[in-house]
Amino acid sequence: MTAHHATTATYDQLPVIDLSAADRGPRDRALLHDRLHAAAHDVGFFQLVGHGVPAAEKDALLTAMRAFFALPEADRLALDNVNSPHFRGYTRTGDERTGGARDWRDQLDIGAERPARVPGPGEPPYWWLQGPNQWPAALPELRTAALAWIDRLGAVARRLLHELLTAIGAPADFYDPIFGDGAHPQLKLVRYPGSAGDGIDQGVGAHKDYGFLTLLLQDSVGGLQVQREDGRFHDVPPIEDAFVVNLGELLEVATNGYLLATNHRVVSPPGATERFSVPFFYNPRLDARVAPLPFPHAPEAPGVTTDPTNPLFAEYGYNELKGKLRAHPLVAERHHGALLTPA
Repeated sequence: MTAHHATTATYDQLPVIDLSAADRGPRDRALLHDRLHAAAHDVGFFQLVGHGVPAAEKDALLTAMRAFFALPEADRLALDNVNSPHFRGYTRTGDERTGGARDWRDQLDIGAERPARVPGPGEPPYWWLQGPNQWPAALPELRTAALAWIDRLGAVARRLLHELLTAIGAPADFYDPIFGDGAHPQLKLVRYPGSAGDGIDQGVGAHKDYGFLTLLLQDSVGGLQVQREDGRFHDVPPIEDAFVVNLGELLEVATNGYLLATNHRVVSPPGATERFSVPFFYNPRLDARVAPLPFPHAPEAPGVTTDPTNPLFAEYGYNELKGKLRAHPLVAERHHGALLTPA
């Protein structure tokens, strides 16, 4: 067997990281750090178990989510995100874009529940991203479950980030000041309704996430694929009660490319099979400036992946605003025409 085949064999599964090992004494925690370091440096993706999220909270969210997508279309469209300058609310199937092509899924975008902030003269336009969510009046339990999920997964992500930074020899709390009360977490409730019927199987096109960490709850249908070193996209088989974790572009920038933000996509399930997924995005404050991370492996860092079509900005809010304007052209045209026309 050649070395090449030996490496591809490991692609059958992403690394599995057990976060609860951090509480089982110095030896187990050191092993956790070794595995976390390797996963974040070599792959940029892993499956997280031992996270402590109660099954009842997961079930409450999934039950409310399925009830939302079962509502009459008119009820879902009452929350159309075209009505929200903050990019919150419902996006019908085919209205979102990735890489310029439409994504065959519908979704509800949710963030921290805050009052609208309209940028004043001279203020950065990314403050438009702060604002209230849109909720279905018929399903009060969805608001309860979704906001509880944001709090719960924010705590898991914070703990995971601390362990990850420790694993690469950095101060665990280095980025705490750019999170806290003003952080900008986000949640998507996503339904892939099956393939489009026109031969296009892009559930969501290849992309990287633009925050720090993403924790994805996927159902048992599958379809998520991760691009590995061989350049090919490999399936991520669902594991019961695990979150699929990937690193966002801010961590790649913070470590000058030592940690990887990895391309991933979703291939639509066949025929009329529905797939549900809930990605949670652990993002800092919109006005956060991401300082370079001091860590002992910095001299080995290869530099950030540069993509002229996807410039990365020091202030987090500009990265997210850039992504939202591209992904939601209808919202952009209705509310943010001035931002689409460079001065």
